Amino acid sequence: MAGRLLVLSNGHGEDLIALRVLQCLHQRHPELELSVLPLVGEGSAYAPLEQAGVLRRIGPRRSLPSGGFSNQSLRGLLADLWAGVLGLSWRQWRLVRRWGRSGDPVLAVGDLLPLLLAWASGAPYGFIGTPKSDYTWASGPGSAGVAALYHRCKGSEWDPWEWALMARRRCRLVALRDRFPARGLRRHGVAALAPGNPMMDGLQADPLPAALQPQRRLLLLGGSRMPEALGNLRRLLGGLVHWDPQAPLLLLAPCGSRPAPAEWEPLLRGLGFAPEPIPAGTGAAAAWRRGPVQLLVGPGRFAAWAGWAELALAAAGTATEQVVGLGIPALSLPGPGPQFKRGFAERQSRLLGGAVAVCRSPEQLRDRLGLLLRDGGLRAQLGAIGRRRMGPAGGSDALARLLAERLLGRAG
Repeated sequence: MAGRLLVLSNGHGEDLIALRVLQCLHQRHPELELSVLPLVGEGSAYAPLEQAGVLRRIGPRRSLPSGGFSNQSLRGLLADLWAGVLGLSWRQWRLVRRWGRSGDPVLAVGDLLPLLLAWASGAPYGFIGTPKSDYTWASGPGSAGVAALYHRCKGSEWDPWEWALMARRRCRLVALRDRFPARGLRRHGVAALAPGNPMMDGLQADPLPAALQPQRRLLLLGGSRMPEALGNLRRLLGGLVHWDPQAPLLLLAPCGSRPAPAEWEPLLRGLGFAPEPIPAGTGAAAAWRRGPVQLLVGPGRFAAWAGWAELALAAAGTATEQVVGLGIPALSLPGPGPQFKRGFAERQSRLLGGAVAVCRSPEQLRDRLGLLLRDGGLRAQLGAIGRRRMGPAGGSDALARLLAERLLGRAG
C-alpha cells in the first residue's frame, strides 16, 4: 500500500479542486503523506491545509506573466519564456522523475501538462481532468465553427495524445467533470468516470442578513490574477455608471488574497465610489458607495456570499462556473486577457449552456442586467441550465474514495 501521494495541479482552479479532494482523502486516511506541486503560480490555495499540517508544497514554483494561459496568445507565451518558464518546467520535470523512482503514485489535476508529467514519472498515476467538456462543442450558443467540427470528428474535446496517456496501464483512474466527455473517452478505450464535480463542494452560504433582503444583489467576480483582475473589475463596474437610481444595487465582491482591500481603493475612487460603514452581519472588509450602487469587498467570502446573489457580473474562470452551478445566471464582459479574453468567455458560455451570457460592451451588459433583474422566469430558466451543466455537490468525497482504492491500494 502506498503511503505517499504527489499531486500536480496547473492553475488556481485546479488547485482548489485538488484541495477539496485532498481534504476528503485526509479525513479518510490521515496517515497518508500528501505532497503538492503547483505547476502554475504559488499554489496559495493550499496554504491553509499546509499550515494545518495536512499537506506540504514542494518543488520550484513561480507566478508567470500569463497566469498559466500562454496558450491563448503569442504575447503571453513570449512573456513566460522571458520569465524562465522553460527552466521552471525542467526543474519540475526532474522533481517528478525523482519522485517516480520511489514507486509512489502521482495524481494529475488539470489538463495535458500535469498528465504528461504524471506519465513521465514512471509511477502509477491518476488523472482528474478539469477544464474540458464536450458541452463546449456539442451544444450551447455559438457551438458551430472549425473547432466544433474538429472535436466532432474526434468525438471528444480531449485530443488523441491525451487519451493515449489516459489509457496507459499505469493510469489507474481517469475522472472527468461530467458524464458527457466521460462517455466520449470510453469510446476511445479510456475507462473514464464522472463521479461528481468537486467544484460544487463547500459552497454553503451564510444566512442572508435581513437588512440585505430588500435589495437587488449581484455577485461581482473579477478573477484572481493580477493585474488583470483590476482591469476586469473596472470594465464590469463601468457597465453600471448610468444605473437607474430608482433601482439600487448591492454588489458583493468576494476575492482571494488578490486584489487585496488596499488595491481596491484607487480603482473604486477613480470610478467615483466613496467609503462608508460596513453593514452588520456581512463579514465584509470594506464598503463603498456611488449613488444607488453599494459595493462590499470580502476576502475569502465567496462561499458565504455566492448563494445571496440573484445574478453575477463575472470575468473569472472557476468562480463563474461555481456560481452558475448554484443556479445563478451570469453576465460576462471579456477584455484583453491574458485569461479572460473573448475566446475564453465564449467557450465558457457554451460549456454552461448560455447560463453565462457574453456581452460586447458595458452598455450591452447594463441592458441585459436590467432585463434579467425584471424577468424572474428567465433567471430561473438559465439557473436550471447551469445546475444541470455543473452537477450536484459530493464529487470530492467520491473521488477521495476512488483514489484510496485504485491509486493507493486502501479501502475507500
